[in-house]
Amino acid sequence: MILGLGLTDLNAQSLGEKSELGFILGGSYYTGELNRMGHFRQVSPAAGIIYRYNVNPRLALRGSVFGGHIKGDDSKSRHAFDQNRNLSFRSPVVEGAFGIEFNYMNYATGRLFGERYWYTPYMIVQLSVFYFNPQAELNGQWYELQPLGTEGQGTSLSNRSTYSRVQVSMPLGLGFKFNIHKKVQVSLEYGMRLTFTDYLDDVRGSYVDPIELAAINGSIAASLSDRSLNQVGSSGRNVGSRRGDGAFRDWYSFFGIGITFKLGQRSECEWSDQ
Repeated sequence: MILGLGLTDLNAQSLGEKSELGFILGGSYYTGELNRMGHFRQVSPAAGIIYRYNVNPRLALRGSVFGGHIKGDDSKSRHAFDQNRNLSFRSPVVEGAFGIEFNYMNYATGRLFGERYWYTPYMIVQLSVFYFNPQAELNGQWYELQPLGTEGQGTSLSNRSTYSRVQVSMPLGLGFKFNIHKKVQVSLEYGMRLTFTDYLDDVRGSYVDPIELAAINGSIAASLSDRSLNQVGSSGRNVGSRRGDGAFRDWYSFFGIGITFKLGQRSECEWSDQ
């Protein structure tokens, strides 16, 4: 159905008016082991650049680049297990994505309030590649967690290899856009990113022996691996006990208000209201 919309009415708007370029300002956050279902919690500033190619009044091709930070902190959780685990992290997230915007109503750039088709809600479906780099603070200094292998990744202590800091995600979102000028559009949008990794926060599996981890990856790795307030293992240590929940993948989200500007000059050929 969507492909059909993209292939019909290709002359709906003049070539000079089909493209838009602009920016979006807002926030970003993540949900995962260190922020379980806490939407719009621990939000950080974010920004992005958006390009649209309006194929017809119902469909636009979309490219975007977003950048922001995500973070999580067990001390802010309401769950006793999380509070005792006592882990925290921060990470930059930089994303490049391409996909479609599907307009729920006919929409035409350049139409103003009082005219037809000057606003519409829309849906976003994209595929993206993103970079992240989880870090944690110890004694006033921040350390990158991926090289430390805090759950023994890439060592004899685990059967898991070191995870990549470049991953693929699927942005899915909703928005509402409207024209405020013949060449200026405003949009409000929110999008969640379905990822295929559980390591945005560097937390997934079980605790490994801190003495063995220190011997392999150093004392900093051992210290940041287990920061629990009370040990829960039968041996007086957490070795083998649950640290994360590998059954679910981590998500991150961007939201904000955007302004895009129509490129090119106005043409005498416009799509009809029929």
